[in-house]
Amino acid sequence: MTANAKKQLTPTGKLRVGVNLGNFLLVNKDAATGELRGVVPDLAAELARRLGTTAELIGFPGAGQVADGAKTGAWDVGFIGAEPQRAEEIAFTLAYLEIPATYLVPAGSPIQTLAEVDRAGVRIATAARSAYDLYLSRNLKNAQLMRAEGIPASYDLFVKEKLDVLSGLLPRLVSEVARLPGARILDGKFTAIQQAIGTPKDRAAAAEYLREFVADIKASGLVARLIETHGVKGVNVAP
Repeated sequence: MTANAKKQLTPTGKLRVGVNLGNFLLVNKDAATGELRGVVPDLAAELARRLGTTAELIGFPGAGQVADGAKTGAWDVGFIGAEPQRAEEIAFTLAYLEIPATYLVPAGSPIQTLAEVDRAGVRIATAARSAYDLYLSRNLKNAQLMRAEGIPASYDLFVKEKLDVLSGLLPRLVSEVARLPGARILDGKFTAIQQAIGTPKDRAAAAEYLREFVADIKASGLVARLIETHGVKGVNVAP
C-alpha cells in the first residue's frame, strides 16, 4: 500500500463502493434493516479494513448505472463485470468470480443448441447494459436483442412478447425455468461473466493495489469461503 494508492482509493476519507443491486447472487438487501449483505458487501468491508477505513456502499439498480458512476466520480471502487466497453472508463482487476451465462427457450421451441440461437428472426430478451447484453451485442450477427431495464423485466418481456429466447445468468435461469412449464435451459454457456473490481481509469496507483488485493483474496481462499458462507450456487472462483 502506497500513500498515493490510499489517497486515490479514499479521497473522501471513506471507501465509496459502487454496488450493482441487480446482481442478486452477490448482494441482497435485508428486508428488515435495509442492510446490504452478500459476497460483494463482505469483500468491500475487507478492502476497507485493509485501508484502515470504512466502506460506504452506494447502490445502483444495474451494472450499467454502476459503470456510469465512473464518469461522474460517484464511487472509488465498483464491483461489476469486466467488459471491454466499460474498460474505456474503468481500470479493472482480473476477475475474482465467474458466473456462466446461457439461454432459456420456451416449451415447444425448435432451438436445441447455443449455436442455433444466432439466426435471423430469433428474438432474444436481455437485461439492458448487463455484462451479457454487452457480450451479445458484440458477438451476435443475426438474432435480434430485445432489451428491458433489469433482469426481472427481461423475464417479463420474454413472457409478454412471447420471445424466442431469454438470455441470463445460469443461476437465475434455473429459477425461471421452474416458472414456465416445458421451458428448457440450453446446455453449455455462451460466456462467463467476469466479476471484477474497478476504479476510475485515471487512478493508476489505486488500480495496482486492487489487482494485488484480488490476487490475494483468491489465493487465500477468501472468495471461496464467502461463496460457501452465503450459499451462492452456480458460480466459481475465477482462475
